[in-house]
Amino acid sequence: MNWVFEQQNIDWAALSNLYKIAPLGDKHPDDLKIAFSNSLYKCFVFDDGALVGVGRALADGIDCSYICDVAIRPDWQGQGLGKAIITKLRDLSAGHKKIILYAVPGKEGFYKKLGFKRMSTAMAIFKDQELALKAGLVNET
Repeated sequence: MNWVFEQQNIDWAALSNLYKIAPLGDKHPDDLKIAFSNSLYKCFVFDDGALVGVGRALADGIDCSYICDVAIRPDWQGQGLGKAIITKLRDLSAGHKKIILYAVPGKEGFYKKLGFKRMSTAMAIFKDQELALKAGLVNET
């Protein structure tokens, strides 16, 4: 495995495809390039030149780091790569006052094992609020 922490030679179409097959949604290559460019920390994991895992942390360098967009190719899931990426991003973010992520409903236990605690005050506005409600990412209460 080869870990890369910069994005100079990233194939954005391949990254877009990774999110699609992970499956974590349809993310346009140009949007991914902007999102990763604006993220202080990023991890791209390759096996024999093929992208097999990715993650990023949107961070300000002092106060808050938000770990997001962690995706693992299906044939690599369940082998500890997601844990390794989250751990690396958490370690890179260690100087921040808080490290935040939001979990896909049902996956909270995975992040709890990595030291994350449930927040009681988190709030969100999604571009597609109806979809977020259906997916269980937010609720009306």
